[in-house]
Formats: sequence, C-alpha cells, structure tokens
Amino acid sequence: MTVRSTVWVLTALFVGSSVSWAADAAKPKPLKALLITGGCCHDYGRQKEVLKQGIEQRANVEIKLVHTDDKTTKARFEMYESADWAKGYDIVIHDECTSDVTERPYVDNILNAHKNGVAAVNLHCAMHCYRVGTDEWFQFVGIHSTGHGPQKPIDVTFVERNHGVTKGLENWTTVNEELYNNVKLFETSKPLARGRQDTGKKVDDFVVAWTNEYGKSRVFSTTLGHNTDTVADARYLDLVSRGLLWSVGKLTDDGKPMAGYEGTGVKPIVLEPLKPQADPKASAK
Repeated sequence: MTVRSTVWVLTALFVGSSVSWAADAAKPKPLKALLITGGCCHDYGRQKEVLKQGIEQRANVEIKLVHTDDKTTKARFEMYESADWAKGYDIVIHDECTSDVTERPYVDNILNAHKNGVAAVNLHCAMHCYRVGTDEWFQFVGIHSTGHGPQKPIDVTFVERNHGVTKGLENWTTVNEELYNNVKLFETSKPLARGRQDTGKKVDDFVVAWTNEYGKSRVFSTTLGHNTDTVADARYLDLVSRGLLWSVGKLTDDGKPMAGYEGTGVKPIVLEPLKPQADPKASAK
C-alpha cells in the first residue's frame, strides 16, 4: 500500500468514527423509570421481567425494578417513607397491589411526587391501592374502581382513535382477565379504550385505558393486566409503552416514539412464551 492510499484509509476511518461518535452523542439519554411491583394476588415475580424487557424493546428507557415478595395487601416499600423517593426519575410505573396500606405521610409522599411533576403509568391493581378513605389516590390514577368481575375474556375497543397512544392499534380480545368496574371517571381523565365482558349472568362494559392530568404530571392507566399471558401480549406491551412515552411527552401524534426514543427493537418484539413455574408444594411432597 502506498503512502497516499494509507493516508486515505486512515482519513476515512477517522471521519467514520467521528460521525459515529457524533451520532451517539446526539442521541438523548434513556428515560429513567422505576417499575414498582409486589403485593397481593398477582404473578409479579414474572410480570416485572416481562414488563421491563417488553417496554425497553419499545422505548428508549432504562427501567429499575423495585420489588417485594410480600404477597399481602399490606406490602410496603421502604423508599416511600422518604419525600424525595422519586428523585432522578422521569416516570414511575405503579404495578403494586396494596389496598390496606393507608398510613400518612407514606401515601402523601407517593402522591406529592406525582403532583409535583413525576409522570406515571398505573397498571391493573394500582387502581385499587392506598384506600385512605378519600378520593386522593383515585384522583391521581384518574378513576375510582372498587372491584372486578370474574376471570373471562374482555373485548377491548379503542374509543379514541386519534390519540397518539391508540393511533393505529387494533381492537382485540384478551385471555381470561378481570374487568374492573368504574364508580367514577374524573373530569381530568380521557377514556381511550373500553372493555366488554360477558360474565354469564350479564354483560359489563367499562373504561379500561385512559389518560389523566394530575398536578404537574401526565398519567396513563389501564386496568388490564391481571394474568401474565396478558402482560406478555405484544398488544398490551405496545399500549403500555405508548402510554409511558405519552406521559413523558416523547410520543408523536401518530403513535411513534419521538426521534431518539425508539426502543432496542426496530420492529415490535414478540416475547418468548414464559416457562411455567414449578409448584413448590409438589416438590415438597
């Protein structure tokens, strides 16, 4: 190789690496998110992994897991004891089930973080948490729900087609799921999807996904997500990921992540089926 050709090669390598470095430097840092799981009645041990993987594949976000193995309605999280528990995070995904935790200022600490601007996503039983005897928690999530029907399929229909969270998404029917009732939908909330369920005795029809404005923050919530098969459904993960991006102002009107906030997968990723967990009682026999 001549001296001239060597110079050309080195120059090309330098320019190429400079362009690559500049592109990486221009890309926004990943969003910082907390995913909080634990409490009564759900397979949070597996669902937290599905949610983390599925959302990170769809959005430029780093999710930190905060989990408790306490499976009661009194499960607590030490971080909520501090007023600045959400400091440094762009968004919090609430996926806990702790209806019997009502102490102040514990609950006030949670609400104040969101009231002051930390965005939120609320999943399923988060709507039934922290029943302090007032509407305060329900105002945050955007809906007041007191219970649910049997586990049967839910026909999900998107009633707001022009919102970025729902744009282009197709209606679908879930596997066996719990349809949460709607006692009250607050004026700050905007319904995005309704669920229709034939219980065998009657047909129920309730809002199952919506947006909310709470203080300085945006909030997306869905009551869907009891069973792990639902959580692992690509359609569910698409919906939740879009809700997250909307909550932090990083979703276009066409339902796409804003530039730089795309996930690790170019196309929606279909997760591998989860392996059933061994029954500990069976192994103990």
